[in-house]
Amino acid sequence: MASTRQFTDRTDAGERLGDALLERGIDADIVLAIPRGGLPLGRAVADALEAPLDIVVAKKIGAPGNPEYAIGAVASDESVWRNERAISGTRTDEEYFQGRREIEAENARQKEARYRDGRSPPELPDKTVVVVDDGVATGSTLRACLSKLQGSDAARVVLAVPVGPPDTIADLETQVDEVVCLETQVDEVVCLETPAGFRGVGQFYADFGQVSDEEAMTYLES
Repeated sequence: MASTRQFTDRTDAGERLGDALLERGIDADIVLAIPRGGLPLGRAVADALEAPLDIVVAKKIGAPGNPEYAIGAVASDESVWRNERAISGTRTDEEYFQGRREIEAENARQKEARYRDGRSPPELPDKTVVVVDDGVATGSTLRACLSKLQGSDAARVVLAVPVGPPDTIADLETQVDEVVCLETQVDEVVCLETPAGFRGVGQFYADFGQVSDEEAMTYLES
């Protein structure tokens, strides 16, 4: 672990991501951050690429009796990612899954509306879109966000994260989700660190305090 980069905070991670994207010659039309933690990074990346910043929102679908364990996730337009292995392992029935899908999709829509505060969603057809979050663990909400972008007609989707476990990043880089055998429609993955000793995103930040909705929304004002 000594060789693994320790990010000062989310803004520091975003600035490093922005530098990495510039080094790769990625010319983004828009940056989409996943709230809440992705917005400080998204602001730094958008500034570096001189691109507008917006959001893409998804909510985790938790297992029965264990809401922190993701059996899937759903975006604001009801695009869904299913973790079939987790669904089977928790013996979750389809009625429960679909019920939670509807509830969490509505929660995602409400969050998206609150963050946009009356602004229209961005037009994505034929655009190069950079999707940013503060890190990837299982990637459940991220995968649902990517599923939403499948229907956007974006010309190119680039995922940019500071850190994630090697197996998850490898799945995304090969554009195949081994759990559900579904193409994720990611054209490129930029990940600064893929440590073998990954235990959680927060271990790679000196400051990984929670970001409130109020703070997160300020990054959309710049």
